[in-house]
Amino acid sequence: MTDFGSLNWLVLLTYIVGNIALGFFLSKRVQTAQHYYIGQRTTPWWAIGVSVVATYIGALTFLGGPAWSYEEGFSVIFIHINYPIAVAVVVSVFLPFFYNSGVASIFDYLENRFGLTSRTVMSGVFLLGNIAYSGIMLYTTALVLEFITGIDVVDAILVVAVVAVTYTMLGGISAVIWTDVIQAGVLLVGALATTVLLVGELPETLAVTLDALDAQGKTNPFEFSMDPSKVATIWTGIVAMSIYHVVVYGVNQMMVQRTLAARSLGDAKKAYISMGYAAFVIYVLFFGLGVLFYSYYGGRPFDNENLIVLEFVATIGFPGLMGVVTAAIVAAAMSSLDSSLNSMATVTTLDFYEKFAKKDGTPEHYLKATRWFTLGWAVVMVVPAIAFTKSGGSVLEVLSKVGSFFVGAKLAMFGLGFYSKHASERGLLIGVAVGFLALWYVEAYMDVAWPWYCALGGLVSTGVAWLSSVLLDGFQAEHHEYTVQGQKRKYAERNLAMKQDGWYVVPGKVDRASYLLLAYFVLCVIGLVIFQVLV
Repeated sequence: MTDFGSLNWLVLLTYIVGNIALGFFLSKRVQTAQHYYIGQRTTPWWAIGVSVVATYIGALTFLGGPAWSYEEGFSVIFIHINYPIAVAVVVSVFLPFFYNSGVASIFDYLENRFGLTSRTVMSGVFLLGNIAYSGIMLYTTALVLEFITGIDVVDAILVVAVVAVTYTMLGGISAVIWTDVIQAGVLLVGALATTVLLVGELPETLAVTLDALDAQGKTNPFEFSMDPSKVATIWTGIVAMSIYHVVVYGVNQMMVQRTLAARSLGDAKKAYISMGYAAFVIYVLFFGLGVLFYSYYGGRPFDNENLIVLEFVATIGFPGLMGVVTAAIVAAAMSSLDSSLNSMATVTTLDFYEKFAKKDGTPEHYLKATRWFTLGWAVVMVVPAIAFTKSGGSVLEVLSKVGSFFVGAKLAMFGLGFYSKHASERGLLIGVAVGFLALWYVEAYMDVAWPWYCALGGLVSTGVAWLSSVLLDGFQAEHHEYTVQGQKRKYAERNLAMKQDGWYVVPGKVDRASYLLLAYFVLCVIGLVIFQVLV
């Protein structure tokens, strides 16, 4: 597909130039490294919330979501129905620790709780995981651009990387957040326009189409199978993926860092809570598209289901729509890449450069260093992206599974840090290593779906870490200051206010807004039941 057309090129180029211009405008506000990491803590909560959503819902979701439900049906919605549960946990426990520290790296918590080795290990794991993640995102986006415009895939990789690193280097976290807001808007327009046109092109009315899809088992959101090898069931969705998303949103530097730019902890919580409300609706849209495409194409097989959206848009031939959809895909990719670059540069500076190389630099020096690290990581992520062009899709699958191995380790480290009286650094590192080996065994010799990796890895790592801590360092007399109980004790002893502006600032206390979010989760499930009954 190379006949892209001048109108489509105009739409795409306007979007790209707009991002760079915004980065240049925001660069005037970045005077120190702290501004680069978390801005001046003046960013409105709603913009941060949109940015968090845009980061997680990347190009793989725009293309892969419809492809997944095209194959598996609407039951895949349960993989993403658990956001309200995960967000309620994160805002009640995780965010208070990170925001109150005043430090841009979430791994600072591990040093305060356990020691420098724990911080360094998990920072390194984050950086290595993000190299693969960013390479995959670059490669996937480049393939799409090659398919649509005819640009060579390597050239497309370089173009996307250059644009993303340019505005990120200029504007720091502020550029990341505000370009993400624009990118989310473009993504939403592209998805809605595609949905409206698809419904209009269906051979039957929407009601008749849904009836036919229901008869084929494509609209049923409830898969009750207890088979652990099945990915999309209500058990993996409510149990396994709830734990997974607690880790993804709770201890992911890319996600948490932007909330640290909020004006207050209450605003940081509101940003995450807004994402908890929006995610379900967004995934209903993307997975619903895939189910409707199944009807539109008569269920015929595709060589690559990820290109279904693009083939439909190309077939419709609506003026400028391909430009909008292409911009939406590029936007989705850049919203993930800019976050990755900014967070990797932040962690490199704070957790390695300041700790081991330059401990007495000025804020201006660290700003310059962070910008150079941003550029350096952009160059690094291009290497695996280009390497993927000469390999099969199996490499991507293996990398995704290896990346999921570390989710359980993060869960154990931070979970024990928050709640265990007796966990020590030596025991924790042993537990993480054993948990990784256990997941390797599960992957090699057992038929277990990947959503369970976090729960299994976390369970093994936590159990081994606690036992090793007790055997090596003995039982502790009281909770560490950086546990939930330790924080509550600190607030009580110093007579500190547990609330500010109506929001709890002490970890472990649940706000009314979080209870409402859990009620929203129940309503989402009820809504799916009603949908199934009506269809």
